[in-house]
Amino acid sequence: MGLKIGGKIARVNGKELIYEEFVKNYLEKNQPVIITGLMEDWKACNDWVTKDGLPNLSFFSSMFGNSKVQVADCGRREFTDQKRVEMSVSDFIGNWVDLFSKECGNASSCKDNDGSLLYLKDWHFVKEYSDYIAYTTPVFFRDDWLNFYLDSYMHMDETSQDKNEINCSDYRFVYMGSKGTWTPLHADVFRSYSWSANVCGRKKWHLLSPSQSQLVFDRHMKSSVYDIFEDVSETQFPGFKKAIWLECIQEQNEIIFVPSGWYHQVLNMEDTISINHNWFNAHNLSWVWELLVKDYNEAKEYIEDIRDICDDFEGLCQRNLAINTGMNFSDFFIFIIRFSLANLIQLSSLVKDHKIKIHDAPMAQHLMSNLASVKKVVSDMEDFLERLISCLDVKELLEKPDFKKLSIAMGTAYRRLRGELWEHSFDALEVDYGDFLHSIDDSHCKVYSPNDLVKLINHVAADLSTSFGEVNL
Repeated sequence: MGLKIGGKIARVNGKELIYEEFVKNYLEKNQPVIITGLMEDWKACNDWVTKDGLPNLSFFSSMFGNSKVQVADCGRREFTDQKRVEMSVSDFIGNWVDLFSKECGNASSCKDNDGSLLYLKDWHFVKEYSDYIAYTTPVFFRDDWLNFYLDSYMHMDETSQDKNEINCSDYRFVYMGSKGTWTPLHADVFRSYSWSANVCGRKKWHLLSPSQSQLVFDRHMKSSVYDIFEDVSETQFPGFKKAIWLECIQEQNEIIFVPSGWYHQVLNMEDTISINHNWFNAHNLSWVWELLVKDYNEAKEYIEDIRDICDDFEGLCQRNLAINTGMNFSDFFIFIIRFSLANLIQLSSLVKDHKIKIHDAPMAQHLMSNLASVKKVVSDMEDFLERLISCLDVKELLEKPDFKKLSIAMGTAYRRLRGELWEHSFDALEVDYGDFLHSIDDSHCKVYSPNDLVKLINHVAADLSTSFGEVNL
């Protein structure tokens, strides 16, 4: 019995779509969409593709061959994923070229000596080759708190004590694989959004709505189906046959948006190169928190039997959570504090320094919506995180170059979302932090707990409301 397929994924022309429509129809509704017409000017679409529309393997080997990358063996399972090995891009390309040279005619119908197909995944191409501008992130995906943060706070020295809390340098990737390579069923890291652009080749996607995600789990809700096309045990996964999937073919030069919590399995129907980002922002911040709570409860349950002999049981739970999920409660809270301040500063600068009326500027409305979402998530955190081990001092935070870099990146991106231009352009370097701090009394300058952050946000909102109109958070 095959999969139940129901419904279609919308296809829209990106040149005719405005940012507000994307937010309303897809971000807020958490619905997938395929967007066309945005990749024609990408350097990657010229350099990485031959005239015949195939991956330009010789270009990659000559230009980026020394890079070390993660390669998945599509024929070997390791726990919940495919077995991975590290190799150079040159060696990976060599393997691919060898497939072309066999009598079967091309790589897409061949496998390596042990019957497996190799799939290059999660290549941090942008971080490694920052001067090579392969593409421009489409405007719909630029409100990217995850990569803003990592660009600002990630330190390349892995031994540094100041290394960022989130365990990755960035979440911008290149994927390369021959026909038949695939990715097992999964929901994305942090329950983030993702977008994937086909530079060449075609992909077949099967997606499952979060409302049905329980159907791909076992009776104990501990493990999920690995491959939806294998003989799935009805005894182990009793709900699987009830699942109703969305199926779509993603063509070359098309971008698919995958919302939070959607399980998906992907097959390369042709030799394919794609660009992929994971990202989150205020719209799906609650998804991230819910995943952290779920994974925390599982981490705690797993070691419950050593609670009585453990000197710091909660600390061990949080350390395991950081290892397994990529961050823990404190990491996430510090992340939220920094973004809350960046939003507050940008909002304050708009209305105080640039005399922009709160209710007239889409950017101001955007910032207020962000802060309202933050307050909701932070309020939910109070039952789990009473206070940080050490406080975050607002005055000290604002003086750090990393924070200023974050604030600049966010402010610049937000103005470009809608092409908003002020009579006097500005960035975070021009923001009067002294004026902002002057509006905050000493009782709000140190943040220990979620409740402290809510009070700080409310305090700044009240200050702005007094002189510039009501700030609704």
